[in-house]
Amino acid sequence: MHIPDIIIAVDGYSSTGKSSFAKMIAREFGFLYLDSGALYRGVTLFAIEKGMISADGKIDVPALEAALPSLDIHFGESETGSLTYMGDRCIEKDIRTLAVSGKVSPVAALPQVREYVDRRLRFLGRRKRVVLDGRDIGTTVFPDAELKIFMTADVGVRAMRRMTEMRSKGEDVRYEDVLHNLQERDYIDSHRKASPLAMAEDAVVLDNSRMTPEDQMVWLRDIMRKKFNLTDED
Repeated sequence: MHIPDIIIAVDGYSSTGKSSFAKMIAREFGFLYLDSGALYRGVTLFAIEKGMISADGKIDVPALEAALPSLDIHFGESETGSLTYMGDRCIEKDIRTLAVSGKVSPVAALPQVREYVDRRLRFLGRRKRVVLDGRDIGTTVFPDAELKIFMTADVGVRAMRRMTEMRSKGEDVRYEDVLHNLQERDYIDSHRKASPLAMAEDAVVLDNSRMTPEDQMVWLRDIMRKKFNLTDED
C-alpha cells in the first residue's frame, strides 16, 4: 500500500501507546517519526536539572522562558530508531523516568514551552510524510493534517502498561502511584489554558484497550483504504 505525501497526527491520552503506534506507522510506510512528547520531556528534564522546579513543584517560569531560545533539544537516528538529544547528550533514558513524568504536564502547559515545541515540530514537518504523536498535534500544531487519529484506552489498562514498561527498565514503581500519575496528567492536560487535550472534529477514534499492536495496524490500513481510496496494489 503506497501512502500519499501526508502528515499523520496521533493524539490522545497518556500511555495509550501513541509513540509506539506512530513508530510502527513510520516503519511500515517509510515516514519520518517526530516524538513531540520527547521534546516536552526534554524541556522538563532541563528545568529539573537546572533547579527551575522547586520541591513543591513550582516552576521558575521567567528563568525557563529565558533559557528556551538557546535550548537545543533535537532528534538523532540510531539502529534502534529515533533518539532524543540535549546538545550532544543523549537523554532518551533520562526523560522516561517517573520523576520527569510527574513534572511534564505542568511544564507542557506553559504557553512559552508549547510555542518552543510547536516551532520545532512545524520546521521538521514541513517536508510532509511525517507522523507525530502528542496531545494537540491535530488541533494546534498541524490542524491541516490529512489524517488525524485520537487514541484512548481504559485508565486502568494504561496504568498497567506504563508500570510494566517502567519495571522492564529497572524502575521500582507501584501500580497505585502510576495510576495516580496518569489520572493527574489526564486532568492537567484536559484543563490547561494553552492547547488543552481535545479531539479534533475530523479525527478518527482508536480505543486500543483490548487491541494488540498488530490489531491497530490492521485498523489503520482499513482507515487509510477508506479515507484515501487506496488498494493493496497502490
